[in-house]
Amino acid sequence: MKRPCFKLELPYPMPLAGVDEAGCAPLAGPVVAAAVVLDREKFPRRIDDSKKLDLETREAIYGRLQKVARIGVGMASVEEIDQINIYWARMLAMTRAVEALGFEPAWVLVDGNATPRWQRPSKAIVAGDAKCRSIAAASIVAKVTRDRIMADHAQSYPGYGWETNRGYPTPAHIRAIDALGVTPLHRRSFGRVRERLEGTITLSIE
Repeated sequence: MKRPCFKLELPYPMPLAGVDEAGCAPLAGPVVAAAVVLDREKFPRRIDDSKKLDLETREAIYGRLQKVARIGVGMASVEEIDQINIYWARMLAMTRAVEALGFEPAWVLVDGNATPRWQRPSKAIVAGDAKCRSIAAASIVAKVTRDRIMADHAQSYPGYGWETNRGYPTPAHIRAIDALGVTPLHRRSFGRVRERLEGTITLSIE
């Protein structure tokens, strides 16, 4: 299958940032976004939509991107997700990712069907992580960053399987919520967590 390329990016001025996020669907943890500006002469050759890559390949490309690309990472916390909903938390994380670049790109291409409400030249591309190399690179950075965050949290909250399910609503994760309770890292505005709050024990963050 054809990998993402620079074709969609060529009409736009440089430097161009691709932006994507990871973690909209999970029941726990932050949503993480990345903005990546690639050097079109030096970039990992196997860049693809993060969902199509195995763990080892994602990690290898991520490591290479740290050396040859300009990267910004932004997050929206569980509290922010519950306060403003996941859609706007996603937009907030993407805005923070672009700001974290440390400079203003000439153009921004965003995965999805909408861009944040910002005052910068930008365009949304549906399935951009499968079409646009810079967005695909951002998808890898966002995914690896969030996966590592959830693996770290798994050490503080054993039993939920976050080191493997990354907070997604797997049957094992849902059973763990029923058995162990709702942690401070669970998204209380999400139906499956909200439905289980009554009668459960909320674990301390200590």
